[in-house]
Amino acid sequence: MSHTRTEKDSMGELQVPIDALYGAQTQRAVNNFPISGQTLPEGFIRALLLIKSAAAEANHELETLDAEVAEAIVNACAKLQKDPSLLHHFPVDVFQTGSGTSSNMNANEVLATLASKSCAQTISPNDHVNCGQSSNDVIPTAIHVSASLALAEQLLPALNHLVSTCREKAEGLDEYVKTGRTHLMDAMPVRMSQPINAWADTMEQHAANLEHLQGQLQSLAQGGTAVGTGINAHPNFAERFCHKLSLHTGHIFTPAQNFFTHISTQDTAVALSGQLKGVAVSLIKIANDLRWMNSGPLAGLGEIELQALQPGSSIMPGKVNPVIPEAAVMAGYQVIGNDTAIALGGQSGNFELNVSLPLIAHNLLNSLTPLSNSCRLMADKAIATFKVNDERLQESVARNPILVTALNPIVGYLKAAEIAKAAYASRRPIIDVASEMTDLSREELSELLDPRKLTG
Repeated sequence: MSHTRTEKDSMGELQVPIDALYGAQTQRAVNNFPISGQTLPEGFIRALLLIKSAAAEANHELETLDAEVAEAIVNACAKLQKDPSLLHHFPVDVFQTGSGTSSNMNANEVLATLASKSCAQTISPNDHVNCGQSSNDVIPTAIHVSASLALAEQLLPALNHLVSTCREKAEGLDEYVKTGRTHLMDAMPVRMSQPINAWADTMEQHAANLEHLQGQLQSLAQGGTAVGTGINAHPNFAERFCHKLSLHTGHIFTPAQNFFTHISTQDTAVALSGQLKGVAVSLIKIANDLRWMNSGPLAGLGEIELQALQPGSSIMPGKVNPVIPEAAVMAGYQVIGNDTAIALGGQSGNFELNVSLPLIAHNLLNSLTPLSNSCRLMADKAIATFKVNDERLQESVARNPILVTALNPIVGYLKAAEIAKAAYASRRPIIDVASEMTDLSREELSELLDPRKLTG
């Protein structure tokens, strides 16, 4: 038995796997681009299906598609959304034609095949599924829609969860005082709650910046068709399309004020990626703070103990490593790398079309998802669950000569430096050395050098 069937497009006949829902144009892309083996993310494909469904509904209301055809396309979209096992019918490599035409036609062909099975007439990928559309407005729209949904439904909730977890942890640890560090060297003491609240403030600011970008992401290229003029689309298509898409998603999408801008550039995606890089940088900082505080348990700082999640070595029994912060750091590095590729892709807007759209779509979603998951894991399996080693905290604070900074206004910087050096050299508590080298009483020194008061 043959494992292929013959399909035909404007370039001629081609053999396609017999059970494939796609047709000749998709197969040409599969043949032409055996580059990475990576397909576009599921979130992007699902956004593409939302777009095709909203377009069919809009075209029906505008009388550019008859009811039977539109309903068949909408039902085909719903079938694909509900059955993840059908997503293997979207096999086109990320590295393809820069407009994403192959992925748009892949969706058109799959939907035409499924829709034709429930319709008395044969449904065309181009004339029906792609009615009033072009790859040049569909793919930029899919980038915005998929990123907007991932931001609203994944990353922003994850950031808010991380913030609330930090706030709750900080509240529970406010009684603990630890040695502050600058340049990785001992500095003035801080309450354990203070740096953790700083983590929360940082992530809260990132969330606010990302929310500000949502309005730009929800402005869509759809309706501009090939170059931004709207050729072959009904004059009311863009507005009707956005209304339908908004109903499908629960998020308010609007037509771009200038379709030329949205088709020829990917500036919003570049801006979003830059914000994601900022989140990644902050997440790396938090992860590394946790790793340093957890270091040891004997020869490191040993200030906290992260939750033990798995054995840390194949050869050293009993070793446990900070696996969640390490994973978050690597995810952050990947996001930073993705941002570089997106920035370069954003420069590929030649005249009326950007031609790095699949790369931008792939990297943007592959930054949003790992960041979202990393934020949740850091919150639940690192920050919420670590234990404080109060004995180690108190020991290091009591012996910290930098406490002498509090005596500067009384004895002067140079005298305070002498006291600090003597304390370092003798490895004695600063209060003992200061009582010998100044006229201040032990009671006065206890008051002046109280670590808790110095954190106010």
